[in-house]
Amino acid sequence: MMKRSLTIAFENETVNAAPGMSVAAALTAAGQRVFRETDQGAERGIFCGMGVCQDCLVEIDGKPNVRACMTKVRDGMRVARQAPRPSLQVRPAAEEPATETVAPDVLVIGGGPGGMKAAIAAAQTGANTVLMDERTVSGGQFYKQTGLDGTEPLDRQQADGARLHDELLASPARYIGGAEIWGAFDGPVIVAATADCVYTVRPKTLIVATGAYERPLMIPGWTLPGVMTVGAAQTLWRSYRVPAGKTVAIFGNGPLNAQVALELAEGGAAIAMLADAAPSPVTRPSPALALAAADPALAAKGFGMLANLRRRGVSTQWNTVPRSIRQVEADQLEVEYARGERIATVRADAVCMNFGFQPQNEILRLLGARMDYDPRFGHLRTQRTETMETTVKGVYAVGDCSGLGGAPAALVEGEIAGLAATGKTAPSSALSGRLQRHRRFQKALWETYAADLPDVRDAAPETIVCRCEEVRKEQLDAALAANPSDIGAVKRATRIGMGRCQGRYCGPALASCLSGHTGKPLDEFSYFAPRVPVKPVSIAVVASSDLSADDTADD
Repeated sequence: MMKRSLTIAFENETVNAAPGMSVAAALTAAGQRVFRETDQGAERGIFCGMGVCQDCLVEIDGKPNVRACMTKVRDGMRVARQAPRPSLQVRPAAEEPATETVAPDVLVIGGGPGGMKAAIAAAQTGANTVLMDERTVSGGQFYKQTGLDGTEPLDRQQADGARLHDELLASPARYIGGAEIWGAFDGPVIVAATADCVYTVRPKTLIVATGAYERPLMIPGWTLPGVMTVGAAQTLWRSYRVPAGKTVAIFGNGPLNAQVALELAEGGAAIAMLADAAPSPVTRPSPALALAAADPALAAKGFGMLANLRRRGVSTQWNTVPRSIRQVEADQLEVEYARGERIATVRADAVCMNFGFQPQNEILRLLGARMDYDPRFGHLRTQRTETMETTVKGVYAVGDCSGLGGAPAALVEGEIAGLAATGKTAPSSALSGRLQRHRRFQKALWETYAADLPDVRDAAPETIVCRCEEVRKEQLDAALAANPSDIGAVKRATRIGMGRCQGRYCGPALASCLSGHTGKPLDEFSYFAPRVPVKPVSIAVVASSDLSADDTADD
C-alpha cells in the first residue's frame, strides 16, 4: 500500500497524497475528475497528462491557470476548480524570477530516450552539454519514470529508463528539469523557464528531441471528464501508481493500447474493453512475420503481451472504433462503438483513446526546418541527413518529433546526433546498421496495425473540434462553406486554434478538413504557423529573458 503522508485541500475537502505525486494524480486517486469549468459551462479534467492540452487547469493557493498534471503536490496546498474567467483583481506582485544566460556547445531539448542518449554521447566527447526537459519526472513518454520516492520500477522498461537517467546524471552533461521551452529564434537562441529561473540559451549546436503527443478521435463526448489519452492513463499508473478508474475502456490503434491495458489490469483495474481499429493480425500474417524477422525478441514480447491479456480475460476487439461518449451517471461513461456493421455500447469509469501521434515540432518549425507531409500518418516529417541534421545548419532532430520512429530508433538517433553535433567524433557504421534494423521493425509494426481510421471530415455536427474554444464541427463546416482562402481565415472566423493549447489538437484536424474542401494537398504550410510563445507563460517570464532586438528581428 502506498504511503500518503501529505494532505492538500480541494474545494475545502481534505485529499491525501504521496510525496512526488502530481496534483492531477492526487485528485484522480481521490475520485475527483472535474478540474475546471469552461466558458460554455462544460466540465473538464485531465486529458493529455503531459502539459499539452491545457485542460487540467486549476487554481492553487489563489493562483489560477496552473496545470494539475505538471505540478507536484505540497503539504497544505489549497487547490480549487478553475472558474471560466478567473478574477483579474490586482494580486501582490510576484518576486522577479532569477535569470541565467547559458552558452553551451550542445543544447538538447527533451529528456526522453533520444534526448538523454544524445546528451550523454555529446558530453562524453568533452563538449559542454546542457539537457533541458519540460517534465519533472524524467524518461519522456516511453520510459515514464516513477515520481514517488522509494518506489521500485514496475518492469524492465522503467528500470532501463532509470539506468539511462542515472547515466545522464553521472555524465558531465548539465540536466535542467521542469524547464518549459517557450521560444526559439534564429541563432539558435532558446528561451525557457523553470519554477524559479528564466533561461536564455545560446548553443553552438541544438538537438531537438521533444517527442510527440497523442492523437485522439474527435467524437461527441471526447471532452468529458474521465475521457483521456491512453498515455495520460499510463502516466497516472506508471509514474504515480494511480489507476485512471476502477473500470477502464481503451479504444485506439497501435500497440500502446494493449500495453497500457495489461499494465492497468496487472494493477487491479478491470478492463471493460480493449478495441483496435485495425483488422486482426491473423488476417494479415506477412507483417507479423516481418516483425519477427526484424527483432525476434521485441516481437516475442509483443505477442506475449497479447497472450497475457487473453489469460486475464481481455481479448482485443479488432476492427472496432468508438462513435460517441456520454455521461450516464456521476462517475460512469457509456461509449457507443461500431465493430464492423455491429453497433453496441460499453460502460466504464474512464475511457482512454489513442489513434496515433502528432510530432511536437513547434521548435523545429520556428527555426525554419523544412518538412514533408506524410499521408500515411497524417503528420509532418522533418527533412534530415544521415546524422540527423535538419535543413537548418547546426540544428538536429531525433526521435518522434521528426516523424514517428519508435523509442529503440530514437535511442540510436540520439547517439548519432550527439556525436555529430560536437564535430569531434563521427558516428560509426555499426550505429547506422542498428538504426536500419529498428526502422525495419517499426515499418512492420505499422503495417501490422494499418487501419482506415475515421476522418474528422465525417464527424457529427455537434462534435467539438477545438477543445479550448469549444468550436463545433457544424461551425467549422459553415466557415468552410464561405470558401476561405487559407487556414488563417478559418481561424479568424471561428476562433479554432486561438486557445491555450495553440491548435495542437484542432490544427491538424482543420488542415485536413480544409484540404478536403479545397482539393489542395497538405504540406508544411497547410498548418497554423507556430508563434512565440509556443506555450503559455507569464509576462514576467517574457520580460526577464535576455533577448536582444537582433534575436527577434525576423519573428
